[in-house]
Amino acid sequence: MPKSETFAFRYTIILNKDILGTALLDYQHGNYVEDIITCSSLEEEDVLPLPYMFRSFKEMPKIEQKALNLCKGKVLDVGCGAGSHSLHLQEKKLNVIGLDTSEGAIKVCASRGLKKTVHTDLLSYEGHKFDTILILMNGVGIAGTLKGLAPFFHKLTTLLNDGGQILLDSSDIIYMLENDEDGGYWIPDTTDYYGEVNFTMRYKKEKSEPFPWLYVDYNTLQRAANFNNLHCELVMEGEHYDYLARLTPMQ
Repeated sequence: MPKSETFAFRYTIILNKDILGTALLDYQHGNYVEDIITCSSLEEEDVLPLPYMFRSFKEMPKIEQKALNLCKGKVLDVGCGAGSHSLHLQEKKLNVIGLDTSEGAIKVCASRGLKKTVHTDLLSYEGHKFDTILILMNGVGIAGTLKGLAPFFHKLTTLLNDGGQILLDSSDIIYMLENDEDGGYWIPDTTDYYGEVNFTMRYKKEKSEPFPWLYVDYNTLQRAANFNNLHCELVMEGEHYDYLARLTPMQ
């Protein structure tokens, strides 16, 4: 599979009518009347509340707070969305760039006062190198599939300065699978990893095409990182199968 296809899912959803950007712009301009609706291959419809995308540091989950406190030096915020993480780092006087494929999201970031933004996808970015690459809100999900982790890690590594770090979060979604009689989990008979999920998003009358998204348990992430010459450290576990990891290149 070409590398460009590995990341295609992340940008299909954003660029297809820019559903996320349209919703964020509506909220920023005071036109908030409804939220984004998501639907996955594992469950029925769910809601992505737009106010959550504009949360303050105090309103963020502890895992996100921890990640932001660990940021150092020059920071690339991948998938910056409405810019809440980047803006907090900017307030702390860190040199941060917010990157997103959504034109609307980048406009919102600028409107909120983020000084440096890049409207592009991660794979295409060829600018600076960074001391910290930050990828939150199930950041590893943009790899799409387990096979997508290799080119994902490779790209991130090329963007790191010596001594740099990657901070990302994910969740082990095994809890969403059915329990068997012995109290274990029933995993469907499939060659796909159970954390490979297909999503669609809907906002007002617009709906995206289905796109893949990856949730990965920590042990699997660690093995994949090590295979791609990255140390993987479990920094923090959340309250519901989620965790924060720090990756650094092996010497």
